[in-house]
Amino acid sequence: METELTLHLDDRLVKKADRWAKSHNLSLSDAVAALLKQLPDPDQPLDLSPWTQQLVGVLAAEGAVDTNEASQAQYLDYLEEKYQ
Repeated sequence: METELTLHLDDRLVKKADRWAKSHNLSLSDAVAALLKQLPDPDQPLDLSPWTQQLVGVLAAEGAVDTNEASQAQYLDYLEEKYQ
């Protein structure tokens, strides 16, 4: 079953999304559906490492967090040297 959905979006955003969809041989509806399918199930907890769980909500959505333990250790070493 399909449901019709009306969205109110900035014209530039719609044009950009439409160009992207066409470049991937998709309709805009199919592109939006594919994006929405990637959303996590709100009833299922996210499988995050303890370190990452501590950071949830700390950064803006645009920021990326490196969960690689080696990178974390390198950064801690950098901070220790910097503030000795």
